[in-house]
Amino acid sequence: MSKDIHEKGAILQRDRETFAIAPQTPGGIVSADMLRKIADTADKYEAAAIKLTSAQRVCIVGLKEDDIDNVWDDLGMKPAAAIGPCVRSIKICPGTTFCKRGQQDAVTLGLELDEKYHGMQLPSKFKIAVSGCMNSCSEPAVRDIGIMGTPKGYTVMVGGNAGIRPRIGDVIADELNDEEVKELVDKIVSYYKTYAKKHRIGRMIDDMGLENFKKEIGL
Repeated sequence: MSKDIHEKGAILQRDRETFAIAPQTPGGIVSADMLRKIADTADKYEAAAIKLTSAQRVCIVGLKEDDIDNVWDDLGMKPAAAIGPCVRSIKICPGTTFCKRGQQDAVTLGLELDEKYHGMQLPSKFKIAVSGCMNSCSEPAVRDIGIMGTPKGYTVMVGGNAGIRPRIGDVIADELNDEEVKELVDKIVSYYKTYAKKHRIGRMIDDMGLENFKKEIGL
């Protein structure tokens, strides 16, 4: 029976015959040329659909296994880390770069985090979100690390997820600047790397207690 092909970033579809791929598009920011290339490639290999995903990616759905290598060659793009125990998407809102409601520069911070952490191997899947204001368009409260902009800086939440056991992230710091956020994220990820069980970070916090977790990361 066919299965996901991790090394090619190919996800088996419901028909158990075709695959979907998702090129890495940090923050969902793409050029017109990139979109044309994706569309042309999808047409060339007779993809069933192009799907915009919740992770701010463009997924090409319904590809034959024998075409996957050629699809990637034609795209000239890297696969997104969409499967496996690793840092998946760093979801970001338009922030002060584009949005009139933005309080903080979510785009710059989010892209820096994407460059550093995207695809990093961890005990379980791991999602990060950066929002430029309290409207929370990137849904930071239900991400493993959620970063929310306010007029006074960033609030950082940890342990959120929207899976079968939904959990709202715990607020562990607020009024942080960009550098303080990056330092805190690094401490969280570095500590989580040492965790032996294959659990999401929210479950880890529930097991050890929030105050113990905060002590372990130096808060």
